[in-house]
Amino acid sequence: MKAAIFTIDSGLYKAKKESAAASALKRILGQVGFEVKAAGVLPEDKKVLAAVMKRLADTQSVDLILTTGATGIRRRDCAPDVVEEISDRLLPGIPEAIRAYNIRYTKKAILNRSAAGIRKNTLIVNLPDSAKAAKESLEYILPELVQVVEILSL
Repeated sequence: MKAAIFTIDSGLYKAKKESAAASALKRILGQVGFEVKAAGVLPEDKKVLAAVMKRLADTQSVDLILTTGATGIRRRDCAPDVVEEISDRLLPGIPEAIRAYNIRYTKKAILNRSAAGIRKNTLIVNLPDSAKAAKESLEYILPELVQVVEILSL
């Protein structure tokens, strides 16, 4: 199983800094057999995000794309919009489960607009902005993500 992990943050992108969230997510995926083929920081730009995700999915380079960041209510928070735009099918239960899980810790979870979908045979999931919330959310939904990836690879 192959994965890509992107932090969506224009400030980090401009500063050429790495993401703490991506490192934690990579470790978790590795524990269940994913090979992370691509990882990095991307700007909060719909065209850039769409192009990267489409290329990875359409060339079947990865089975799973995870993003963290740009899921809130600011104008520049575009990760969910891109997932909804490029997906062949949406999986609303995944972000609903993440929000339900995170609401136990903070009411701010209701402001998270994360989305999940399938393009070709690639699962795409937006995770929350903070490294801690992204890590905990991935751990919570990981068995189901593995199941989806396995089903899509049949």
